[in-house]
Amino acid sequence: MRALVIGRFQPFHKGHLNVIKYIISKYEAVIIGIGSAQYSHTLDNPFTAGERHLMISRSLEAENIHRYYLVPIEDLHRNAIWVAHVEAIAPPFDVVFANNPLTKRLFRERGYKVEVPPFYDRIKYSGKEIRRRIILGKPWEHLVPEPVVETIKEIDGITRLRELALSDEE
Repeated sequence: MRALVIGRFQPFHKGHLNVIKYIISKYEAVIIGIGSAQYSHTLDNPFTAGERHLMISRSLEAENIHRYYLVPIEDLHRNAIWVAHVEAIAPPFDVVFANNPLTKRLFRERGYKVEVPPFYDRIKYSGKEIRRRIILGKPWEHLVPEPVVETIKEIDGITRLRELALSDEE
C-alpha cells in the first residue's frame, strides 16, 4: 500500500522527515506531494518546486530512504476538483496523511482513508519559524536535515529570503 502526504516544505525540516519515517514504517511507499508547486520567491513560498524536490530527495537519500515518489502539485483554487487533480498526477495511493481540515474532508469525501500524522514539536519544526530565523540571522540549521542546509546555501536561499523581507517603503 502507498500513502500520500502533501506539504509545501518551505523548507523541508526535521519534523517533515520524522513524518516521512513514520509513514514509511507503516506503508510500502510514500508519495510526497510538493504542494503549491507554482509558487516561489515570496516570503511564504521562497523556494521553487525544483529546489524543494532537491531538499527532500537529498535528505531522504541521506537517511537511506528510497521508497518514495515526489510529485509537484499546483494549487487549483477549486476544491471540488482538487482531489481528482491529485489523482491524475500522482501514482495510485491507498491512504492520505493530513492535518489540514479541508484536505482531510476533501479526501474523505472521495472515499480515501485519512490518517493524521504525529506532530514532532510543531512550534520548533515550522517552516514559518525557520524562514523567520533565516531572515533575522538566528540559528536555523539545527532544525533541518544537513542536505537542506547545503541546498539552501547552494541556491543562495539565505540572501533570497532576506531580500524578500525588505520593503521599498520608509
